[in-house]
Amino acid sequence: MNYGVVLRLLAYTTGALALAFAACLALAFVVDGSDDRSRTLLGFGVSTGVAAVLGGALWFAGSTENKRFFRKEALTVIGVAWILASIVGALPYIVILPGISMPDAVFESTSGITTTGASVLSGLEELPRSLLLWRALSQWMGGLGVVVFFVAILSSLGAGAKILFSRESTTESNELDSSRIQQGVLQIFYLYLALSAACAVSLWIAGMGVFDAVAHTFTTISTGGYSTRSASIAAFESEAIEWVMVTFMALGGTSFLVMLRLARGDWRGLRRATEVKAYYLLLVCATGLTMLVIWESGEFDNFHHALRVAAFQVVSLTTTSGFGTHDYDAWVPAGSILMLVLMMIGGCSGSTSGSTKVIRYVIAFRVLILEIEKSFRTRLVRPIRANGQILSEGAQRAAIVYITAMFLITGFSFIVVALVEPEVSMLGILSSVIATLFNIGPGFAEVGPTENYAILSGPTKLYLSFLMVLGRIELFAVLVLFIPALWRRY
Repeated sequence: MNYGVVLRLLAYTTGALALAFAACLALAFVVDGSDDRSRTLLGFGVSTGVAAVLGGALWFAGSTENKRFFRKEALTVIGVAWILASIVGALPYIVILPGISMPDAVFESTSGITTTGASVLSGLEELPRSLLLWRALSQWMGGLGVVVFFVAILSSLGAGAKILFSRESTTESNELDSSRIQQGVLQIFYLYLALSAACAVSLWIAGMGVFDAVAHTFTTISTGGYSTRSASIAAFESEAIEWVMVTFMALGGTSFLVMLRLARGDWRGLRRATEVKAYYLLLVCATGLTMLVIWESGEFDNFHHALRVAAFQVVSLTTTSGFGTHDYDAWVPAGSILMLVLMMIGGCSGSTSGSTKVIRYVIAFRVLILEIEKSFRTRLVRPIRANGQILSEGAQRAAIVYITAMFLITGFSFIVVALVEPEVSMLGILSSVIATLFNIGPGFAEVGPTENYAILSGPTKLYLSFLMVLGRIELFAVLVLFIPALWRRY
């Protein structure tokens, strides 16, 4: 293990957080009322100082004399960076909110950094605006990943940056020229900024105030789900706002590499984008099916209302955003089950969505069909393709292993949480595990869209925080941290 370069890279993480805290500190003078300003100035001042000092300490403790950087360092940086960011990100909550417990602060921070959107806070309208801005900003930063942010400014690591980016974005790294990885990541960052600006302007035109438009832009493009209102998007009672958010949540769940190719005019590449086509087909079909299910309930007075509710909830949960305009927990069982299934699918690889990703299910389905056919045509040889490429057996195996691992961890976690929370219903326990591991946010029953996670005990919140990080960086970058061989020096 090359500890020197790992520490230097971790310094970029705390440096980014220090800058974010400083921005919130400056804005506290503008957006906070006089009753809140003293607390927020102290909270963000302390947080900025701690993050800056920690970043400086990591920088000076590290060394760039030995620049060898391999996959083990990349995995270590990614895993530790997300955990470190989640802990440091809890500082504003601890200082600003009187009486908040450490597990609650870590849970809220982790949910923001991992773009999960689960919360333990209530009465959001009463919170200082600068703290609400930090909640939103933490999700915006986590959208493309803390790691991607500092990869964009690294020039000394060469191929090491490629290793970091390929693991963090969950996309095929060969889609970017390895000799120009920095430029590629910066292009994605610029696209992220452009989408954010377009979303903010659209929400403002649709009727949101400037503050709400900016805050919800941060959490929409990142498919995070934090809102400035306790009732989430339902509080605005605006059809225009809901359709704007449906559009940008869907874009947030789309592969950024595909969007870059389209922006360059490469529309032919869309024909090869198996995952993107499957993703939008899923959204359309799920919306239609959900609309039919909820229309039969007789709750909606017109077709458009049912379509709008169905489209919003389908896109919100499939992209792992977690915003709400309707209590889907109160729907008929068929509607609730469909929402639960969508939670475990997610958006595209290389997007800001969490969960398993559409491409893995596409690969697993094609492998299943092939194996069924081989049961009666034993000599059949047919390659499996995705995104215009023939997949190796290793790629096929990796997709199936990942899906299997996610469901095994879900089962194990269900038992763990059930033992710690004997008073919570089975549906509440199961959905809390799925909603955090798959980075959704709201679940069902006690943790449903009209509730939050405050009912759970401290140990459960810390364990669910661990699941958020585990799911956000796709398992292995965290799991390898528990393998002793990883930490051996060269």
